[in-house]
Amino acid sequence: MAITIKDVAKKAGVSPATVSRVIADNPRISIKTKQKVREVMETMGYYPNFQARNLVANNTRTLGVIMENSAALAFQNPFFPEVLRGISTQAHDSKYGLYLSTGATQEEIYQEVVEMVQGRRVDGIILLYSKINDPVLEYLSQSSLPFAVVGRPYKNPKSVSHVNNDNIQTAKETVEYLIDLGHQHIAFVGGASDFVVSIDRMQGYKQALSEHQISFDANYTVNQDFIQGNEQDSIRRLMALEVPPTAIVTHDDMVAYEVIGYLEDLEIRVPEDVSIIGFNNHTISKHLKPPLSTVDISIYELGLHATELVVEKITDESTPPKQVVVPSRLIERGSCRRL
Repeated sequence: MAITIKDVAKKAGVSPATVSRVIADNPRISIKTKQKVREVMETMGYYPNFQARNLVANNTRTLGVIMENSAALAFQNPFFPEVLRGISTQAHDSKYGLYLSTGATQEEIYQEVVEMVQGRRVDGIILLYSKINDPVLEYLSQSSLPFAVVGRPYKNPKSVSHVNNDNIQTAKETVEYLIDLGHQHIAFVGGASDFVVSIDRMQGYKQALSEHQISFDANYTVNQDFIQGNEQDSIRRLMALEVPPTAIVTHDDMVAYEVIGYLEDLEIRVPEDVSIIGFNNHTISKHLKPPLSTVDISIYELGLHATELVVEKITDESTPPKQVVVPSRLIERGSCRRL
């Protein structure tokens, strides 16, 4: 037979109302009473019906997590499990559950967000990407639901709570690292052009070249929009230039793995013939041959701080939008060499 709140109250020598207030962590209940009631709950194996409590309180104790594409595709990229680890840690500490988006297309994801908001399925939302003219972000900005973005919102970033790296400066420093190694012909293999992180890293790439009096050459840039399905041919064309690059900066480590594979097919060695560096510092990167030089963008902290921002807004609606910059650091390994 299930233990009830009345059973706990009787055992603890308090009223059922007091037990309810202890469960809600009401500040009017003394620490001594809370400790006594919680010990009785644990001894008797009583677990509060949080679903019923949440219905009464008009909240769900749940956070929505929106990925940039379907969960099946997202989890192929190690970024998402790691950022979810940060989200889960903070959500657990704040006693929130998670509701992951499951839509397979942009339209399905948008509709899912609308249903989350209008159906009050979640108390807040964490958006794990930022792109140009994103209907999801525009909808959330017009709603009253607390939310935060992992990444820099393209429009009016100060009006939206978000957590980000300084991707312009980090990309600039990454290219300068290669320049310091003696490289002058540096290629950039970027992500999709409608994602803000891709735009910022390209800008940092251009800034580094400009400040070191190296002319920007569009032939040295490869964009995911144009190579979709033709990745190998794009790398082959890049390396067949009259003056091929001696170093390549890639959008993330996953792209670097692919590029290294294509270079092997072309019998081009890393780092003897071309140096390569990625972003995100995935666990497998240090186990490659050669180990991949990369930029650690503190993925776990991105998720952790984004969750903090949402929970803070849920707790206090008057909290103004906040922006948090998470540090990055270059990790030198064996995939880059000095000329």
